[in-house]
Amino acid sequence: MIPLSDPDLHNRRRPIVNIALIVLNAMVFVYTLSLGSDRTLFFYTYGLIPQELTTGKEITRLFTGRSLVDVATALPTWATLFTSMFIHGGLVHFLSNMLYLWIFGDNVEGRMGHMVYLLFYAASGVAAAGTQVLIDPGSQLPMVGASGAIAGVLGAYLFFFPKSRIRTLLWFYVVTVVRVPAVFLLGFWIVLQFWEGLGALGLSAQDGGTAYWAHIGGFAVGALAVVFYRLVRRQPVWHRNRGLGG
Repeated sequence: MIPLSDPDLHNRRRPIVNIALIVLNAMVFVYTLSLGSDRTLFFYTYGLIPQELTTGKEITRLFTGRSLVDVATALPTWATLFTSMFIHGGLVHFLSNMLYLWIFGDNVEGRMGHMVYLLFYAASGVAAAGTQVLIDPGSQLPMVGASGAIAGVLGAYLFFFPKSRIRTLLWFYVVTVVRVPAVFLLGFWIVLQFWEGLGALGLSAQDGGTAYWAHIGGFAVGALAVVFYRLVRRQPVWHRNRGLGG
């Protein structure tokens, strides 16, 4: 299932932060395409390497064969928790992440407000990366991509707009476009992440692939943030009868 669009939820705020995030991701992606053979060095320098974060030992030179001068940056290792969110490994990786952010991010920003949404997005990304590091602390491969932060957006969307009907491309014997309630679409998505994440637990740290536990961690933080906000304000955690807006 591929989401195509969500309904107009009467968002009065222009999603300037969401648009800025997409533009920034696009700029970094275009820049990485221009690097040629230096892309690997860029990924190891600005991507998040779990073993570097957990041990404090720099391993970029070992894997890139570059000198200390080549790999040195003014950024501390923990800063890659943030820089890694804006790097993508390929066109499909980039386009799929930006599609989800474009569809779901604007209405979450409209509900939260610009600055809260920006802080929420960053916190979701850090929590997502932290979850993956906890699961695989010895990995020497750089983690890159916005999917952990976007997973937080999906978790928030689920609780803000559970009844929103998402226009979705579906193929099962035939290809068709249907409208699926967010609670089912996003519920299916997170179940799939758990399924794949459990399967990935048996892989070695160097097998690569998708950081499913980062998705799970980001989604959990996004959902719990909305739940906590509503509990503090003594609002119902799950709105049952508010139409498209959830």
